[in-house]
Amino acid sequence: MNSKVSFSSVPRKPLVDAVVQQLQKKISSGDIAPGDKIPTEPELMEQFHVGRSTIREAVRVLVHAGLLEKKQGFGTYLKHVAAIQEPLDSRLRRAEIMEVYEVRQMMELEIARLAAQRRDENDLAAIKEHLDTRNQALEDKDIKTYIEADIRFHVAVSIASKNAVVIDLYKSLSVFVRETLATIFANPEGHNPQTEAHIQLYESIRDRNAEAAVASASRYLKGTLEELFGETS
Repeated sequence: MNSKVSFSSVPRKPLVDAVVQQLQKKISSGDIAPGDKIPTEPELMEQFHVGRSTIREAVRVLVHAGLLEKKQGFGTYLKHVAAIQEPLDSRLRRAEIMEVYEVRQMMELEIARLAAQRRDENDLAAIKEHLDTRNQALEDKDIKTYIEADIRFHVAVSIASKNAVVIDLYKSLSVFVRETLATIFANPEGHNPQTEAHIQLYESIRDRNAEAAVASASRYLKGTLEELFGETS
């Protein structure tokens, strides 16, 4: 392994998740190359400032995910051909929130465009039904129903794209989005649900206006990112 690769100590949150996340980022960025041996358990324990059991569990997670392989008597290596076996929703849960929302932004803008071009009347009815449920739940301060209806609204928009791969990917992404919404509503006082932008998205899809649909999706995504992370570019 490249001797320049180093890790920082991790905070007192789920330690295994934090270790896995840092290892994953080194792998994704290429700092650990295919065939490289990762540091030994004692080296990782020292760099992360965690115990042996935490390191062993983190390595186990990445072995199970198909990224690392243990060679008895030699150590643990990054696979030359990483056959990722970990379910996507599990991978998303280990990602940083900003990373997932950047992916969401890339997906939803294209989904909005395709939905405006390809939707049918059944799609419109489903989107409108979930939008109405979402907005009524907001008025009623029924947070659980609001979150579920909001997710169903966006999934219905993805279904209108008529792209089966995109639909499956978005459904996996929505698992993480649901958890993020629940976190936001733990302190709902300052939350802006971007209702007008959601209504405009529906109307743009209804009117087959792809440009306006993309603009509406961009508006609510920008608002959510600002709420989560402050001002964004």
